[in-house]
Amino acid sequence: MSELSRFQPLDAGAIPRFAGTSTFMRLPAATPAEVDIALVGVPFDGGTTNRTGARHGPREIRNQSSLCRRVHHASLTSPFDLLRVADCGDAPVNPVDKDASLASIALFFEDIRKNGARPLTAGGDHLVTLPILRGLHKGYPRALIHFDAHTDTYDEIFGTKYNHGTPFRRAVEEGLLDPKRMIQIGLRGAISHATNYDWARDVGIRLIFIEELRERGLADVMAEAKALAGADETYVSFDIDVIDPAFAPGTGTPEIGGITSFEAQSLVRMLSGVNIVGADIVEVSPPLDPSGLTALTGATMIFELLCVMAETMNAQKSGRAPLDV
Repeated sequence: MSELSRFQPLDAGAIPRFAGTSTFMRLPAATPAEVDIALVGVPFDGGTTNRTGARHGPREIRNQSSLCRRVHHASLTSPFDLLRVADCGDAPVNPVDKDASLASIALFFEDIRKNGARPLTAGGDHLVTLPILRGLHKGYPRALIHFDAHTDTYDEIFGTKYNHGTPFRRAVEEGLLDPKRMIQIGLRGAISHATNYDWARDVGIRLIFIEELRERGLADVMAEAKALAGADETYVSFDIDVIDPAFAPGTGTPEIGGITSFEAQSLVRMLSGVNIVGADIVEVSPPLDPSGLTALTGATMIFELLCVMAETMNAQKSGRAPLDV
């Protein structure tokens, strides 16, 4: 415990949750070289095509994460007692230069990778996943488990190939992800053309629409997802719009008919054992939800991901599972 003593949340019994510096889960600030899991933000929404505001996601998720506590009530996991976890700040961005932002974000995550930490990120619109994957790239494609109402595999929108509707197509083209080890869960909503899903299907991406998820059940779908990823290095991307807007209204492209917040928690808990090398929560737009509910949901999902990452990484460090960083 002595090694972990520095990396503990503030005691809410000593310092009220509304006091102190706003960091993820009231953890200390640190550098990637000092931690096993780096909690970071990417305050960028320059890839948004309609309703903006996700650039404010990391700050408000930090604020709402003051409500996160130490121990998961179901698994009894205390991630802060297993690994070194801290707030490693925000990736540098340029709000008026998308290309500069993509480059600086990638370098930020490359530094995290080179220091041996694994990032758990609050976005930002979904375009930020592309430079994150670039920064984490080690010369071979990884698996992806992706929760979203949309595939984000368009070729271009408004004449640009880099926006929040295109990151996973670019990631496949750049060899960052293996399309045959990609699964996208919770898809729904009207589309602009009947061929919109053709490219994803043609390259081998497994598409799970909300109807299939409802018919088969969460556990069956997640068993398929885990089998697809296997023991391989896997990135997890969670778009908050996979949750029904009744539970998370503050997002740029809401789609009714989604999963509940409890179902979202259940899906993430079923990732236990997956070799997650990085994960993100994206598309939380605080200006679209003044109540703070969506940011609280985002913070809670980060805690859920942190618990499963910490469990698996601790098992790897203890020799109970293969370690590959």
